[in-house]
Amino acid sequence: QVQLVESGGGLVQAGGSLRLSCAASGSTFSINDIGWYRQGLGNQRELVAAISSAGDTNYAGSVKGRFTISRDNAKKTVYLQMNTLKPEDTAVYYCRQMVSYTIPTIAIGSWGQGTQVTVSS
Repeated sequence: QVQLVESGGGLVQAGGSLRLSCAASGSTFSINDIGWYRQGLGNQRELVAAISSAGDTNYAGSVKGRFTISRDNAKKTVYLQMNTLKPEDTAVYYCRQMVSYTIPTIAIGSWGQGTQVTVSS
């Protein structure tokens, strides 16, 4: 499976923005569905946004309208642009290959180290 490395997290104030990057290695990236997941303190890991190989997207209701997922196959990178951040967005964010961008619960491979996003109030 594709190997993915997350970056771009940091500490921001509520209302601020961050862009996360998911850099891939391997030869199959362009045909892979990729999802951004997050796990906040005391919360279950949840899908935030997903993108298909064709660029179709899927968002959690809590981030719809604020976050945008995109991909650049030439750079083998998936991005998550996060705007109007809220304290409840604080979590470790992970990217993961998915069997389908429409199926949040089925992912391929293992979890990486993720990138920490902290939003202060």
